[in-house]
Amino acid sequence: MNSLFKSATTLGVSLLLVSTFVAQPVFANGPIGEHVNHLQANIKDYSEEVEWMIGKVDTMVSDYESKGAKAVNSDDLIEYWESVKFHSAIETNYVPVYASIWQGIYGVKMAIDNNKPASEARKQQAAMDSALWQGLGAVKLAAQFQKKGLLDNITTTATEGMTQSATIDEIKHKLDRVVAKYAERLSDEATSIVHDTYLHLFEGVEGTLIAKDAKLVEVLEKDFNVTLPKAISDNKSVDQVRDVIVDMQTKLDRAKVLLEEAEKARKDVF
Repeated sequence: MNSLFKSATTLGVSLLLVSTFVAQPVFANGPIGEHVNHLQANIKDYSEEVEWMIGKVDTMVSDYESKGAKAVNSDDLIEYWESVKFHSAIETNYVPVYASIWQGIYGVKMAIDNNKPASEARKQQAAMDSALWQGLGAVKLAAQFQKKGLLDNITTTATEGMTQSATIDEIKHKLDRVVAKYAERLSDEATSIVHDTYLHLFEGVEGTLIAKDAKLVEVLEKDFNVTLPKAISDNKSVDQVRDVIVDMQTKLDRAKVLLEEAEKARKDVF
């Protein structure tokens, strides 16, 4: 009953997000399932997955609290999150909440990895739980808009009009804009660029990259959804935000090389 109450409350708050769903086109990579185009039919599954995720994290934190870090594997947190369909349902409909979920997950992971007090892990767990409930409400709202035909179908194609390797250059350009907007003290706009770049550009090349270097994709996902947004929200200096972006761009250079190799291989085949 408490869970239902939380979901209902979250849904009410999510009504404020109407314009976000209507105005936001989506490009997604191959691993995202067709279920995202049938949200209403999958709401029960999503709800159960949120409950499951919360339970799994709670068990891990409890084990950490009673037995210590050696009793748990914090990497399992990411495996849990990426194993549920709800992961892509919120990812393709409301990226800011998706990023908040990632931040909560990594907050718990870092608390465990750094042997922080269990109270710190619980604090991060509570933030993650809240973001998950908010995300479920957002997906329920998106399902209503989708049912009324107000959302475009989510496709699994890469960015149209440019090669995947060229998309990396565009991503790096967008990240340069993040620094500029942050320097202008337009933090909200800078954060919005980060989210849009992740969803509309990086997601379009992620499928190919996973096959080439899954670890690289994982660290870039963390950068887009945790490290960079957190640096902005924590009011770090412009130089500190720039350092995060320079590090990301170095990783993106590696990604571009891998994508160029994949493009050449396709050309050789055909």
